[in-house]
Amino acid sequence: MAGTFKQGTVVPDTFRFNLDRPLCVFDLETTGLVIGKDRIVEIALVKVMPDGSEAQMHRYVDPQMEIPKEVSAIHGLTARKLAELGALPFSEIAGEIAAFIGDSDLAGFNSNKFDIPLLVEEFRRVGVAFSMENRYAVDVQNIFHKMEQRTLPAACRFYLGRDLVGAHSAMADTQATLEVLKAQVVRYEGVEYEDKSGKTSIPVRNDVKALAEFSSVRRSVDLAGRIGYDEQGREVFNFGQHKGKRLREFFRTDAGHGYLRWILGADFPEDTKQAMKRIFDEEMKLKKLQEKFSPENG
Repeated sequence: MAGTFKQGTVVPDTFRFNLDRPLCVFDLETTGLVIGKDRIVEIALVKVMPDGSEAQMHRYVDPQMEIPKEVSAIHGLTARKLAELGALPFSEIAGEIAAFIGDSDLAGFNSNKFDIPLLVEEFRRVGVAFSMENRYAVDVQNIFHKMEQRTLPAACRFYLGRDLVGAHSAMADTQATLEVLKAQVVRYEGVEYEDKSGKTSIPVRNDVKALAEFSSVRRSVDLAGRIGYDEQGREVFNFGQHKGKRLREFFRTDAGHGYLRWILGADFPEDTKQAMKRIFDEEMKLKKLQEKFSPENG
């Protein structure tokens, strides 16, 4: 249940996030929405330090692939425009970006489902070590949707009382996301939330761990959420014709073998492929052990 407030939350000048380590708010503009295929064309980051100070990074990126016209029409970036802006391939700036992020927790708008998996995929592709282990991920959109259910321009109007100027510019979106997150923490202080099961809590607090937990839609094996868990905690497909099927049982069948081969050759994120391959290898190893020590084999 959401609070009843007037539009435009006033964030006090004295507001400061309660941080144990930096929080890096970021946004990506890309060539499309397929995590395993598309590339970054612009990245903007605002790093909020525990003392309240901020640092910024903004880079244009040469995706080294075609940018569809319909996508360029949204963010205004074409191959020619990127060349004029001095965009470099991600491989040449990945180390700089990873160093800027450092040990920060991450935050963004729809970042758990898209921006974080795609960024991790880009790092993996160029061989730069970057892991989400031991980091919190705060998704401002999920907090927004759970508490009010709207979009980033609507979030600006609702929480900040103004329109988003420069939408689909990475830095404008990043700054707006940071301001909305601050407003959410202030607006929902002490506000009760009721989940689908009827359980009530006060989840939006000035605490990154609490924000990360509340903004997570569902627990998943991979970053893109293609592999989830059922009520018994077993891995299941979250997509396609086999949605809901348990991976380990399915991978023991001939159809499962063929499906895995298709996934490994398709445009799925490398993180998803590696997770499925790991589950498959574990299950095949267990199957061999079971066959070896079965009563039939004496």
